Amino acid sequence: MVYPLIEGRESGWPIWIIAMLLASPLMLAAFVRFEARLSARGGDPLVVLHLLRNSDFVIGLVMALAFYMLSSFYLTFAVYLQSGLHQSPLAAGLATLPFATGFFVSSLVSSLVMQWLGARTLTLGFALQVIGFGVVMLSVSGTLPQSLEFGLICGGLGFGTVMPSVIKAVIGSIDPRHAGLASGMMISTFQIGAALGVAVIGGVFYSLLGPHPQADDYAHAFTIALGCNVALLALGGWLSLWLPREPAA
Repeated sequence: MVYPLIEGRESGWPIWIIAMLLASPLMLAAFVRFEARLSARGGDPLVVLHLLRNSDFVIGLVMALAFYMLSSFYLTFAVYLQSGLHQSPLAAGLATLPFATGFFVSSLVSSLVMQWLGARTLTLGFALQVIGFGVVMLSVSGTLPQSLEFGLICGGLGFGTVMPSVIKAVIGSIDPRHAGLASGMMISTFQIGAALGVAVIGGVFYSLLGPHPQADDYAHAFTIALGCNVALLALGGWLSLWLPREPAA
């Protein structure tokens, strides 16, 4: 069985996890208050709060959060292949090769596309991912059973287009004096998005499996979980339309 620590857990959440979740809003409020006071005293805060008054930057943060929640795909796809289809780890790894190939190819040319389309490169990348992962959903559900590789390649092309371009497009609206801090906030958003993707969408996936899943259950759970990612990617594509076409100099 793959991921036994996750699939074998049937009890409720530990008390310490619940306590951390309940305390997190208070800790966030305390952090924001501390950063504001530090900035008012002329110190060097980790987060420059006035950057959040920049609407383009805030849109970029939300877009990056939605994009990086795709991290759940790697988990759910691996579980679907190995536990649902009973593929070996090697076969499951090779099954993701079309996605990796598309990612590699598009990442090589994304800078050229960025020079041509500007911030609309992100819109193109999100659109490719929505189409690609939508095809993957149709393939796994049996509607287009022979199209899995095409969908993965298309999704990889979109991922490789967005990945190198998202920071450049978003940071372009920030004063160069704060580019380092803004970049740090963006990277932190990536990490938060990746964790939320696994926790939230992974939770949807496992909740749909039930206690004794069969192959069809894995396919259904994976399709629904990937549908959540497709919705988030569509949101990211829509948000990218609100960014200036050309990043600020």
